[in-house]
Amino acid sequence: MPRNTLKLAIAVSLVATPLLSACGGSSAASDDKVVTVYSADGLKGENGDGWYDQVFKDFQKDTGIKVKYVEGGSGEMVQRALREKNNPQADVLVTLPPFIQQADSKGLLQKYEPKDAELVSGADKAVDGTWTSVVNNYFGFVYNKKELKQAPKTWEELLDGKYKNKLQYSTPGVAGDGTAVLIKAMNDFGGKDAALAYLKKLQANNVGPSASTGKLAPKVDKGELLVANGDVQMNYAQSKDMPGLGIWFPAKEGGKPTTFALPYAGGLVTGAPHSENGKKLLDYMLSQKAQKQVSEIGGGFSARTDVKAVDANAIALTKLMDGVDIFAPDWNDIDKNLTTYVEDWKSATGS
Repeated sequence: MPRNTLKLAIAVSLVATPLLSACGGSSAASDDKVVTVYSADGLKGENGDGWYDQVFKDFQKDTGIKVKYVEGGSGEMVQRALREKNNPQADVLVTLPPFIQQADSKGLLQKYEPKDAELVSGADKAVDGTWTSVVNNYFGFVYNKKELKQAPKTWEELLDGKYKNKLQYSTPGVAGDGTAVLIKAMNDFGGKDAALAYLKKLQANNVGPSASTGKLAPKVDKGELLVANGDVQMNYAQSKDMPGLGIWFPAKEGGKPTTFALPYAGGLVTGAPHSENGKKLLDYMLSQKAQKQVSEIGGGFSARTDVKAVDANAIALTKLMDGVDIFAPDWNDIDKNLTTYVEDWKSATGS
């Protein structure tokens, strides 16, 4: 559900234009035909063939509105929007949980329910209408299929010496998928203390921190790493160009593999300089046309309950999830205690 670049990667879709000026708002009439998106990485293709690439292209063609796109880790995007709170530069913010909840609690999102939002499951949108999932997704891990004859099955296997300096996961509190490692471990091991005790042991094999989850998959594909964290949508899309990449879901020894929903959720930024354009883009992303392209182009899962994808990607994704237990994190608790959880993780792992 990247998400996570070490340096902010500023990718301007469709047209090379500078970032908004420090004064904010529109400086010329032509600027009224733009919308700025701050987003977690993963939905824009490295070769211009991702879901965002198609949606932004179609959106501009249909509306005449150009998309300015700024990408980074979920936490990075929220922090950037927070620094700009008194002079907003973004119109739409898209992040993974728990960062979309964090953005909401910090007053960065205004109430706007996109057209057809009623067709999104209640668990995948805010009760107060400040954010709505645009692409559903699940947390997962990747492994190198060339070096490993089969995927590891349990967390405990990753403590084996063969994974020393061959394993890496992105940083909790910075990357959405990195935070997901902590959330899944807390679920699988039955609580924070047991999860941190395990992650402390795992640190002996861990290469070290990474702000970018998306940058880990290429390392796994090349064999520099054997295992890393990720998410189903991003890694499935990457696997088209990375034949060595396999997706798997760790289980606690004696248990079943688990995962949880990690959707890309979008909201309208409070004080957005082009709020009407932001509303139009959110409507467009949730439209039937765009949602039917989620699996076919993006390798993800539609956020709309009425879109039943039957393309080859959708069939493969359904098979991938077969036999995996899906649990529901308490996002309110995680939002409230995230800082404490991350600090405790840092202390336990010496990060």
